[in-house]
Amino acid sequence: QFKLIESGGGLVQPGGSLRLSCTSSVGDINTYTIAWFRQALGKEREVVALISSIAFATWYEDSVKGRFTISRDSAQNAVYLQMNGLKPEDTAVYYCNGNPPHPDWWGQGTQVTVSS
Repeated sequence: QFKLIESGGGLVQPGGSLRLSCTSSVGDINTYTIAWFRQALGKEREVVALISSIAFATWYEDSVKGRFTISRDSAQNAVYLQMNGLKPEDTAVYYCNGNPPHPDWWGQGTQVTVSS
């Protein structure tokens, strides 16, 4: 069954950087539009960035524009989220999925904590 696996989270100080990775051990991630979502404690899950499978078009939620960059590496069968200038409000569990999301594709996510 197609599953997505997120990694790369951690604890970082405000202003720091992290790079999240989204891969699949089964299936070709390159054929799908992939989105990064995040869910902060007590809040609904929201989409923060996505990248299309064709032309690699990208979209960003306003609060991350200019700080986050989504990219994909076809050879590595992976999608990345480079996060710079992290803020405490970026603290959340980050997930990747298709867009719209597929119910069966959700992984466990990766925790990002921004704190001094």
